[in-house]
Amino acid sequence: MTKILVDGVEVDVPPELTLLQACEAAGAEIPRFCYHERLSIAGNCRMCLIEVKVGGKSGPKPVASCAQQVKDLPPPRDNVLNELVTKSAIVDKARKGVMEFLLINHPLDCPICDQGGECDLQDQSVAYGRGGSRFDENKRAVEEKFMGPLVKTVMTRCIQCTRCIRFVTEVAGVSELGATGRGEDMEVTTYLEAALTSELSANVIDLCPVGALTSKPYAFNARPWELTKTETVDVMDALGSNIRVDARGDAVLRVLPRVNEEINEEWISDKTRYAEDGLSRQRLDRPFIRENGKLRAATWGEALEATAKALSGDPKRIGAIAGDLACAESMKATLDLFRALGSPNTDCRADGAAIGGGAREGYIFNSTIAGIDEADVILLIGTHPRLEAPVLNARIRKAWLRGAEIAFIGEAADLTYPYAHLGESLADVKDRAATVDKLKTAQKPMIIVGAGALTRSDSAAVLHSIGALVASASVVRDGWNGFNVLHTAAARVGGLDLGFLPGAGGKSAREMLAGGLDTLLLLGVDEVELPHAGTVIYIGTHGDAGAHRADIILPSAAYTEKDATWVNTEGRVQYGRRATFPKGDAKEDWTILRALSGVMGKTLPYDTLGALRAKMIADHPTFGQVDYAPGAVGAAAFDPTALGAAGEISGAPLRSPVTDFYLTNPIARASKTMAECSRLKAGAMKVAAE
Repeated sequence: MTKILVDGVEVDVPPELTLLQACEAAGAEIPRFCYHERLSIAGNCRMCLIEVKVGGKSGPKPVASCAQQVKDLPPPRDNVLNELVTKSAIVDKARKGVMEFLLINHPLDCPICDQGGECDLQDQSVAYGRGGSRFDENKRAVEEKFMGPLVKTVMTRCIQCTRCIRFVTEVAGVSELGATGRGEDMEVTTYLEAALTSELSANVIDLCPVGALTSKPYAFNARPWELTKTETVDVMDALGSNIRVDARGDAVLRVLPRVNEEINEEWISDKTRYAEDGLSRQRLDRPFIRENGKLRAATWGEALEATAKALSGDPKRIGAIAGDLACAESMKATLDLFRALGSPNTDCRADGAAIGGGAREGYIFNSTIAGIDEADVILLIGTHPRLEAPVLNARIRKAWLRGAEIAFIGEAADLTYPYAHLGESLADVKDRAATVDKLKTAQKPMIIVGAGALTRSDSAAVLHSIGALVASASVVRDGWNGFNVLHTAAARVGGLDLGFLPGAGGKSAREMLAGGLDTLLLLGVDEVELPHAGTVIYIGTHGDAGAHRADIILPSAAYTEKDATWVNTEGRVQYGRRATFPKGDAKEDWTILRALSGVMGKTLPYDTLGALRAKMIADHPTFGQVDYAPGAVGAAAFDPTALGAAGEISGAPLRSPVTDFYLTNPIARASKTMAECSRLKAGAMKVAAE
């Protein structure tokens, strides 16, 4: 620690802090445009100028506080601590001069700029701007750039802070933005006027401190003060990113990230941000019953009576499958109802994943997402994290930048960082001993297993082999559990925690989907091939595959339309909150099941959300540990050799089930924006292949 003075106040700060961070640690506010805590130092804007006094004497000129560290200060002189001055006349004049230069060419279009009301330049110009301009020459103008369907550009507003360039290069790992020209002729642009292809590209909108980069789908839709802001969690993948949903009336207009250092830092994927228009398209807003081969609108009473009749047969010939977007409350109500009916046929693994039923450590991300920052050797098996969880992939890239070694078993892919490709399947790994040695000698080794290894016909054998590797390489050790499962479905860990699995003698999801049941209830299942025979009851939000096949449709609430519980891939319980109300006559899933239980004479023992959550916590205590990731707790008792079952492993490549990042669920498939992104990405891949 180093003692310095900040505006006359003595503080003790780590020497590796920048002067800007040291000032803010002391409570001083430092304006900035180019500086960002998660990006490299550029020192472009010079807005963060401060005075540095050594021995009580000021230096020759103000310095950029972002570009110098505390340890770079000269030793104190004459027993006087070095002082950082942020509020002197010299500093004020210097900042006003910088602001005047920044505003010389900036257009006066705040009334029509989507950044208005949330603009750093507006905020700082209030403190440091002049009442008029002394610039008489012609103003600079810049042509707009094409950056794809997500990012709208007005590059005349650009102040060349280069935040967007540094983010795309350093965090996203796709070098698609750069600068051409020098001085007044400098322009930020994409290479060859191509669209940004990163799954994290739209984060540049949040980073841009002016209105040069704004949201194209949101353009001219609303002002920030018109919106109702709701803090909730994302369900587009299993990461559980913390988000803020901004709505006006019954329409969700935009989704923004919230800072959570342990999960998503301050980034979200483009799908999380822009699938929101799918919430208002192709929605199910009333019950339907199929008669004479056609669906007709029905009342809730008719639909519940028909559902009760369909489920009143032999309990062994009815079943329920939970989909990827099902909340914990809906799965709990479904499980309680089917057990009350005597049916053992329940499963939350619609994709047939061979996981769950044992120790919790066998199906969660034990190292925690933040633990990636500590890992020094990372082995990816059967996962494509860039498509399955782009924000987590950015964290793996950050670990690689820090020096971590990355190895990969599976079908080769561009993950935005280099890796050692050990083979396409576990059967292809030639030097297994070297892999074991590398993991064993690492300080904090990490193995990440994806859906590509868990949804095959031989997945039990694959998982058993991975468990043997974990044991032989001592990946699970005192204070560290390096065995991690990266799920693709937001509902999966919650379902496994609830025990939403086949009961004694019950059928798995694959067996139920193969046919043989009289009635199958689908809780938002759309991503699998559905049976042609039997009665299908669909509880969901969109007219997707499940609704097309269904004989009875019960419309439910989307994730932004209900208070619900979600458990992310690391086992962290989080609460989602309602931003808007369900569409039309749609109801929250658990209330539908509660009403159905009453019609069937098997009334569930809860009438309110609070009572349901209390029952859920009583039956499954992990749901009471809100916002807690277990990490290495219980690592000593976890036996990785018990995972899966011994058997023969196929030589087929471990291939991720996520082939189109933008169209993985009903909400995304209903989104026009996601459809356009998918089209452009497919076109770019075709051009690259040719």
